[in-house]
Amino acid sequence: MRTVIYGMFVIGGLVLAALTLLSRREGSKVPSFGDIAGFVMAYQVGRIPVGRIAILGFWWWVGWHFLAR
Repeated sequence: MRTVIYGMFVIGGLVLAALTLLSRREGSKVPSFGDIAGFVMAYQVGRIPVGRIAILGFWWWVGWHFLAR
């Protein structure tokens, strides 16, 4: 079971690396990871930073779902 989880992390890392390389080309239409993160984190409803709460909630879920043992 751990092999599947490790494999998914490796595949996710490779996909992220490939998208990073594609986003750094001149004139690329693929946004960088920083552009996407900045867009999500800037989202607000009134004065509540919903994007930041969503990012922190996602990482909290990842930590409890995959790393808590």
